[in-house]
Amino acid sequence: MSTVNQPAAPIAAATVASAIVDPATVDLGDRGVVHLKSKKEWPLLRRHPWVFSGAIARVEGDPVGGDVVVVKAHDGTVLGRGAFSPTSQLRVRLWSFDDAPLTMAFFHARLASAVALRDRLVFSTVAGDETDGARLVFAEGDGLPGLVIDAYQDTMVMQCQSAGAERIKPIVVDWLRKNRPCVRIVDRGDAEVRQKEGLPLHKSLAWGEPSAGPIVTREHGLRFNVDVDLGHKTGFYLDQRDSRHVLRGTSAGRRVLNCFCYTGGFSVAALAGGATHVTSVDTSMSALEMGEKNALDNGFAAEQHEWLKGDCFDVLRGLHDDGERFDTVILDPPKFAPSAAHLDRAARAYRDLMIRGLRLLNPDGLLATFSCSGAVDRVLFRELMAQACLEARRPGQVLAELGHSRCHPVPLAFPEGEYLKGLLVRVA
Repeated sequence: MSTVNQPAAPIAAATVASAIVDPATVDLGDRGVVHLKSKKEWPLLRRHPWVFSGAIARVEGDPVGGDVVVVKAHDGTVLGRGAFSPTSQLRVRLWSFDDAPLTMAFFHARLASAVALRDRLVFSTVAGDETDGARLVFAEGDGLPGLVIDAYQDTMVMQCQSAGAERIKPIVVDWLRKNRPCVRIVDRGDAEVRQKEGLPLHKSLAWGEPSAGPIVTREHGLRFNVDVDLGHKTGFYLDQRDSRHVLRGTSAGRRVLNCFCYTGGFSVAALAGGATHVTSVDTSMSALEMGEKNALDNGFAAEQHEWLKGDCFDVLRGLHDDGERFDTVILDPPKFAPSAAHLDRAARAYRDLMIRGLRLLNPDGLLATFSCSGAVDRVLFRELMAQACLEARRPGQVLAELGHSRCHPVPLAFPEGEYLKGLLVRVA
């Protein structure tokens, strides 16, 4: 994914650790009651964790951002407890769906369960398949709304994207440093979504020693440099790990084009799979430089890969006009639809991108195309792919549906968590 969505003036990396807050001082007591309107309780009865402002009849008490509130149905039935956010349309994110008071032990159990799942499903020390990078906590996916924690070997990168997650941060930092082998915990509070929660943007070192530069993580035996301080998101796209492995398995003997390449995750995977040459495109020079370093560090000769700076839409058009053709084209753009209001424009952009990619493919070519826009569901994305194939006059076959890696679990009651979707398509 490209770095084009980063703030124009990114916050500088922190080099001094923040003062550690005693987790025992975190206020987990009830500070209000949210009464829902009639018939607005059904999503919560199905364990959906969000309460929007329009569903609320009244708020009892005077809770502030991050405070714990009891959520009640119109008839007074307790539906659960959640974190209040007075500045957001998403007014309450539920921590629990029962009437038990919240405690530190409750959050310790949630964290332990999430991490144990990754230990079973992701981390590997098998020779040739070493993997030490994973999303340890996936917010609502692990019953911890707004909290994201990525692990890169012994470096933990945390994002508190909601007022509730910000409130429990001392509990999270204390648990991580006591229960995971880590040397630092980086607090990436620079996601713009925080502003909707009334939270300031910042970056800090929550605990441990600052990194001297990019750290190294391993994925299926490949090495990747990750800038956890200044890189996009937490530094790397761990959600694409499984898709990178799929593309690696299809790349032998193929000429590959990777658009919106960021630091070259798909590029290095394709080279590792036996691609004869990989061309990678992004708007960020620093990302391209990191990508080239990743390719060289994994032992791939400079003549096997090329790194182009430019707008991918323009580059795709230029490559076509120059008569360039590829066996595999990878399209992993940034979020085109940040909300449903942008859906029509985003759909046109995805379809246009797909058409341009299809026109660059040789016979028996593969197109791997992705969307990380939550507003674009799988049905629409597949329809856009079908329309693109018709317009490009390249009949297509879907070989695989792609999505988040296994460290991004999606509760069946929370389909909004499935933001990433992709298709691997073969064309004649």
